[in-house]
Amino acid sequence: MELLKQLCGIRATSGDEKPMKDFLLKFINDNKSSWKTQPTIHVGNHLQDCIILSFGTPRTAIFAHIDSIGFTVRYNHELVKVGGPRTENGYILVGSDNEGEVECVLQKDSEGELSYSFKRTIERGTPLSFKPNFIETDEFVQCCYLDNRLGVYVALEVAQTLENGIIVFSCYEEHGGGTVGFLADFIAKQYNVSQALICDITWVTEGVPAGNGVAISMRDSHIPRRSYLNRIIEIAKDSNIPFQLEVENAGGSDGAELQHSPIAFDWCFVGAPEENVHTPQEKVMKYDILSMIALYKKLMQEL
Repeated sequence: MELLKQLCGIRATSGDEKPMKDFLLKFINDNKSSWKTQPTIHVGNHLQDCIILSFGTPRTAIFAHIDSIGFTVRYNHELVKVGGPRTENGYILVGSDNEGEVECVLQKDSEGELSYSFKRTIERGTPLSFKPNFIETDEFVQCCYLDNRLGVYVALEVAQTLENGIIVFSCYEEHGGGTVGFLADFIAKQYNVSQALICDITWVTEGVPAGNGVAISMRDSHIPRRSYLNRIIEIAKDSNIPFQLEVENAGGSDGAELQHSPIAFDWCFVGAPEENVHTPQEKVMKYDILSMIALYKKLMQEL
């Protein structure tokens, strides 16, 4: 889990994904020679801080967002949320500005207003994120930003043996989206690919407990096309890989952006469930991580 630990330690809140992009490009270039198929790497200003990897003759694309929730420094020690982080007094936040490294304490007053406590004023506009504390046991991993560093980790695991497919590392998912539309357009025009798997992390709920395998989401706030969903479920059943079916009425992902894009893209969210969502202590069972990796490998072969 060393790679996952490194990913969780990278500061890359929505809009500030370049550090993660740089890390991923170095990792890909350092390791791709050992992968089964050498990918074509698409990167550049036309894709902003996103990365597209194409393997062989692709039929399906994996979307994994590389940004995280966090905070932006405002005025008078105020903080503004990036995405939807949980907020509790005492959370440790880290970042850096022109005066150096920052490690401050989140404060929340009785009216829910957010501020920070630090020895000096932090430069306005500075992105702050939860301080990582990576814990690994025989049964689980726990850290901030498993959503979605774990999705990125799974995509990189799949990349090692992937023969035909596309892996997309997208941005801005946690704060309104905005990249998936042009990524879908590029993929559709360049490769004639129009089906996707959303490699992200979902919630532990009364119907999707930890330790029962990866979740295939039948719906959240958006609904995937049923015929495509049925194909995925049938492949999962035939594989004997442990999985669960999720049905929710809230939440969203890169799949929502695909559904709203002008490109006719099929999509389905497939991800491990986590506890303590959007806190510094996000927690996922290793059993569910292994089933997620196995199912993604199977789906990319069969779809």
